[in-house]
Amino acid sequence: MSMTDPNHIERARVNEIAPGVWYVPALMANLYFVGRPGDPWVMVDAGTPGTTAWIRSAVHSVFGDQKPEAIVLTHGHFDHVGALQELAETWDVPVFAHPLEMPYLDGRDNYPPPDPTVGGFMAQLSRLFPRTGVNVGHRLRALPIDNSVPYMPGWRFVHTPGHAPGHVSFFRDEDRVLIAGDAFITIDQQNPIRLVMQDRDFFPPPRYFTIDWDQSRDSVAKLADLRPEVVVTGHGLPMSGPDIPARLLDFSMHFQRPRNGRYVDSPALADFQGIYFVPPKPRDPVPVYAAGVAIAAAGLLALGMRDRHTTARSWSPHTASKRLS
Repeated sequence: MSMTDPNHIERARVNEIAPGVWYVPALMANLYFVGRPGDPWVMVDAGTPGTTAWIRSAVHSVFGDQKPEAIVLTHGHFDHVGALQELAETWDVPVFAHPLEMPYLDGRDNYPPPDPTVGGFMAQLSRLFPRTGVNVGHRLRALPIDNSVPYMPGWRFVHTPGHAPGHVSFFRDEDRVLIAGDAFITIDQQNPIRLVMQDRDFFPPPRYFTIDWDQSRDSVAKLADLRPEVVVTGHGLPMSGPDIPARLLDFSMHFQRPRNGRYVDSPALADFQGIYFVPPKPRDPVPVYAAGVAIAAAGLLALGMRDRHTTARSWSPHTASKRLS
């Protein structure tokens, strides 16, 4: 399997987009393999629920029967840990995450509720997204305090909170490859047409799960300062080229939080034990509108049924024969 130009990948398959960095799309989120066949390798993130078989197939296509040394997480939202428990058990490997992310990975706490009021296509769908944590506590390990990444020589992690308290990104200085996770993404989740077309550009993190927009802005600026030349994210296609540093810097300088939303002006607060403050739930007009539409539809249906009943009674064969006589 030859290396692929990150800007011209073959979709729906595994692509090596930088030396020893494999892009693996798994339904609505991406995961990554880091390493070369025959050498120790690591899986970064663990896909959405229902992708276990696909991930196993992807692993086999690159590494055969060679299992990873570890699973390393950017964060623990449901679309990044969907196959985590099963694969960690099957492979019997440790799971590494930032200490601030560990309460949602060892059963102690759940994430704050998603925010459908923040606006956009995916935000409306987030009403259905799970926010409960997983429990891999006996396998869970903290990332080292020196910012190194176990079993990933040459890489370092950067704490990039905002989307999640313990969110991290991974950077390789040698060739300036950045695995940004959901610190920012390369797809417009607000526009269903652009979402399907997968037009590439830089966009803020998934709005419906981002709980601190000031931290998120600072995290994007921190990553822009690294001046990456190859960028891969948790959502969207890879991007590379000599213009990437300038484009990412411009994006960070013009980073805008949403106009409305539960966490826009008042973030959720967390510590090493989990979430300890969640701002009040704002007024959400969609359920009200939905209820109004349902009531109106029910009224129209009842009226229609009454009219049908009246019409049927008025035009029975007996009545019709009397009127014709």
